[in-house]
Amino acid sequence: MTVAPARQSANYWPGLDTIPSGPRAAVSAAVAKRLFHAAVQRLDVTVVSGDESFGKGGPVMVIHRPEEFYARIGRHQLIGFGEAYLTGAWDAEDLGGFLTVLAAEVSDLVPQSLQKLRALVVSRPPRFHRNSEDNTQSNIAHHYDLSNDLFEEFLDASLSYSSALFPSEVVDRGDHLQALAPATAPTADELHEAQGAKIERLLDEAHVGEGTRVLEIGSGWGELAIRAARRGATVRTITLSTEQKALADQRIAAAGFSEQVSVDLCDYRAVTGTYDAVLSVEMIEAVGWEYWQTYFETIDRVLAPGGKVAIQAITMPHDRMLATKRTYTWINKYIFPGGFLPSVDVIDQITRDHTTIRVSNRLSMGAHYAETLRLWDETFLGASEKVLELGFDERFLRMWHFYLEYSRGGFASGYIDVNQITFTRPQETA
Repeated sequence: MTVAPARQSANYWPGLDTIPSGPRAAVSAAVAKRLFHAAVQRLDVTVVSGDESFGKGGPVMVIHRPEEFYARIGRHQLIGFGEAYLTGAWDAEDLGGFLTVLAAEVSDLVPQSLQKLRALVVSRPPRFHRNSEDNTQSNIAHHYDLSNDLFEEFLDASLSYSSALFPSEVVDRGDHLQALAPATAPTADELHEAQGAKIERLLDEAHVGEGTRVLEIGSGWGELAIRAARRGATVRTITLSTEQKALADQRIAAAGFSEQVSVDLCDYRAVTGTYDAVLSVEMIEAVGWEYWQTYFETIDRVLAPGGKVAIQAITMPHDRMLATKRTYTWINKYIFPGGFLPSVDVIDQITRDHTTIRVSNRLSMGAHYAETLRLWDETFLGASEKVLELGFDERFLRMWHFYLEYSRGGFASGYIDVNQITFTRPQETA
């Protein structure tokens, strides 16, 4: 068992116990209160603060410490909103439902007339979060090296930390396929099979079979590599997480595929060799927008003529991507330093302009991620005592719950999506 270092306020939550104060904070808090009230009046939610209640009905948010709540939002906007939850300044019994309503209207929560001032207010990501070759490993370690035992507490037995693909109808939307939401809410017992279905579809799309040379960018805990090896492929899978590599090596050995699969601590930019198929599951989100071109150029460089690429990517609308790509978010600060979501449009544009690979198929499955996250969060909450035994504290429990439900709200509202995207590199011609 790997035991996490204790997550105590003094060292893991720098500045979180300091509430913004002073004249400037008072002014910004007053503005934040006015904007928050105006936004809630338009939404299908209810906010309770002391004897006051406002909103149009729906999921209920309770503000326990209004002065702190508005001070944090006034000074740090959406980061402050999340931090106020971490400190207990507000709560919501149906946290996911409440955040889903907000996510559906996120682009209009602040009046359009004030959004022109966004650049003057929001914080920029710190330079040390930029995913250069010098910074990337520490960014990855912040999340993925927390503790393998932590992830084992809420993931299914495959340790797949990405959207599952549950049985549902797939419809042709013209420029892409869409997996509609499952007809009934999936159960935790169905998650493992759905995670396998997700991986098997990616392997099918990349034509992985006997003798295929596979490169996987982002190992996870080895499940895709094991399944590719089971098909007869030889696999090189790369990661920057020492914790993931250690457990992936163990799982691959236990499955009997150590001769077919190598797990390397390697930055994607340093990859060499030639591969018939390149796969990458929800790793592009950690690349950083400054390096998306490098990511796809690397894939293009190592892909054999006629090869296939299959990636699973969390995406956001193109206009929101452009509006927020220089914004420091709560997710960046507490969960994924340096992370940023691409749009489908920018992926298509970069590959067309800078590589020889072309999008040949796309499956949209955002509703399936909402269900995956729901199941993860239910399991995580049920394992709270075990998580505390690993060395994490109560504030960490609130943070992780907020992260999972915040993410679920994004997918449930349709604000963000997840896609399996297939690319083909044409055969070389004489």
